[in-house]
Amino acid sequence: MSLDIAVHASTSPRPDEERASVLAAPGFGQTFTDHMVTARWTPDGGWHEAQVRPYAPLQLDPATAVLHYAQAIFEGFKAYRHADGSVWTFRPEANGERFARSARRLALPELPVEDFVAAADALIRTDEAWVPEGGEKSLYLRPFMFAQEAFLGVRPAKDVLFCVIASPAGAYFARGVRPVSIWLSEDYTRAAPGGTGAAKCAGNYAASLVAQQEAIEQGCDQVAFLDAVERRWVEELGGMNLYFVLDDDSIVTPELTGTILEGITRASIIQLAGELGHKVEERRVGIDEWREGAASGRIREVFACGTAAVVTPVGRLAWRGGEVTTGDGETVGPVTSAVRQALLDVQHGRRPDEHGWLHRVC
Repeated sequence: MSLDIAVHASTSPRPDEERASVLAAPGFGQTFTDHMVTARWTPDGGWHEAQVRPYAPLQLDPATAVLHYAQAIFEGFKAYRHADGSVWTFRPEANGERFARSARRLALPELPVEDFVAAADALIRTDEAWVPEGGEKSLYLRPFMFAQEAFLGVRPAKDVLFCVIASPAGAYFARGVRPVSIWLSEDYTRAAPGGTGAAKCAGNYAASLVAQQEAIEQGCDQVAFLDAVERRWVEELGGMNLYFVLDDDSIVTPELTGTILEGITRASIIQLAGELGHKVEERRVGIDEWREGAASGRIREVFACGTAAVVTPVGRLAWRGGEVTTGDGETVGPVTSAVRQALLDVQHGRRPDEHGWLHRVC
């Protein structure tokens, strides 16, 4: 049965002029819309109490399970205002399917994909005025689910809360797209076989922060992780998948092994890059292949992808005792640029959606 989502509109939304000021320069994840969606799950009631309600703090008991055992998952996708004023989301069903897989791995109740999409739609329609227009602006949606039962026993929670919040987002690179530098983590791994690497859960990101902190201390923007077994296979960045453009114009991306997050942007790029004439291969990529390939010119471009930044060029890889630069390390490669533009054009309605990826909301 589909969720019946009640709408309780805020009696004190942001004034129009304040909202306009935010939308003029929204940044990322800093300001939130007037409403949010919540729904509760219990063993006896299933999913119920679904509602759009005014954005407000959540009240949690100190014994709330998520605070102790991190039983929490989340997603992220965007809504785009097209030139005709309509609003669309990009592949929300794929996010809903991954959300269900993450829930299964974290012993949380699965939310049906149609309810996941409907909840986001309800929030977007209620807060449509918050969807910005122009450039690369969008409305970022953050659905999440966590164990809210107040209980200190170690078992799956019997009281779970699902929420969706939204935040207007500007271009990730405010000063234009530029290559980033990557620090190779040799002390920490992101995920291990049998672990939660393929799930989008809070604990994965918490575990990556110390490595990210190390990267920043080393003058780098992001961190790259190797596999946990052999410490030789490139997996992903702290929150993005990786691609390598070779000197024959083919593209390689690390294959999904159960320890790498199956990115929606990653899957979309595989399709689009093929349509742009590139052979795309999913296989294991060794760190020596990256280092030696960048040095010899076999690897001409490296880029990362994710919902927030879309496509991010990588200019430099550093590690203890050395570093290597891809290309000149300063400019965006032609393949990276073309892939990025093709994806943005689909999302913003400037290119025909030949795959049915766009979902019209209003």
